Amino acid sequence: MLTEAARRIDPELCMANRNPWKGIEDKSQITGIVAKLKVMAAWITSYPLLLYAYLRMPKHDIVIIPYLGNIDVLLLWPFARLRGARICWDMFISVYDTVVEDRKLVLPGNWVARLLYQFERGSVRAADLVLMDTCEHARYVAHLYRVPEGKVKAVWVGAETGLFRRTPLPIRQGPVQVLFYGQFIPLHGLETLVGAIHVIQSTCDGQRSDLRFTIIGSGQESAKIDRLIAKYELRDVRRIAWVNYTDLPVAIADADICLGIFAGEGKAGRVIPNKMFQILAAGRPLITRDSSAARELVQPGAAIRLVCPGDSADLARHLSALARDLRDPVAVQKVADEAAQMPSVDVEVIAAQLRSSLELLK
Repeated sequence: MLTEAARRIDPELCMANRNPWKGIEDKSQITGIVAKLKVMAAWITSYPLLLYAYLRMPKHDIVIIPYLGNIDVLLLWPFARLRGARICWDMFISVYDTVVEDRKLVLPGNWVARLLYQFERGSVRAADLVLMDTCEHARYVAHLYRVPEGKVKAVWVGAETGLFRRTPLPIRQGPVQVLFYGQFIPLHGLETLVGAIHVIQSTCDGQRSDLRFTIIGSGQESAKIDRLIAKYELRDVRRIAWVNYTDLPVAIADADICLGIFAGEGKAGRVIPNKMFQILAAGRPLITRDSSAARELVQPGAAIRLVCPGDSADLARHLSALARDLRDPVAVQKVADEAAQMPSVDVEVIAAQLRSSLELLK
């Protein structure tokens, strides 16, 4: 999306690209030493080729480094300076924040955490402009790495509106269909969702509820979440390990309600996940956690419900209330009308945000 937005700004955009992830759709599922070594080898050998391609490019004023570009910024910095170009880095997310604070793969204060912090701090300082996905996230990074807030700007992620098309709500005779999809990382707050389903099931006196949940994905927390589903004996949950990216619009179109993220703290309050843009583009009623980042894009209403972070009971209440509205002939029309008017962040919106940010480098 960002590349296409940059091309809208400058149709003569030149690109130098090597893809060590070719053929790998879900990076979190790379397992085995051989597979990891192959990716590492492709990644390392990419840099000499990229630098050679860059030095052969026509004269330019700005070079944009996309996510994940921590190393790229540091390697390119002297060559960009040599050519009189300024660096705009689409940081998107902080690796330090993700590894240490969000996923807790390394303890704060550990030597690995300190090294990762200093490494990323160097990349932030080397770039002339850093892009994050929300204003809240931009403020966090500026504070984390002690750089002026004006150096870190927000450009939304957006969604491919040619793929995620707006469709009418299904005419449903049976149970209300609820969809969650994601990579099962702590930020998603899946434990909160499973707890909410358990709350709903517990109020049904042994009967099945009028909600059916489809949970798609796998990742860091897969085993824990699947254990919870089994522990609570959740009858109304269907688990699917993975679907192709191009099949997601079909899954969204088949749903009555789509779910965002629900984690109670940290990065979840600073980001707008990709799938939220996709769900909005598809015009589906959305339930996600309330946060200042989410409110940069949406406000609560008939089709958008913002719930207390990490609160299973509040999520259960909103799920049940929206399901009732979808079954009410009057209320469902209001939901459908609002869903049809949901904000859709396409490449034109992103291009406008990017153009405004790049003005700072002139």
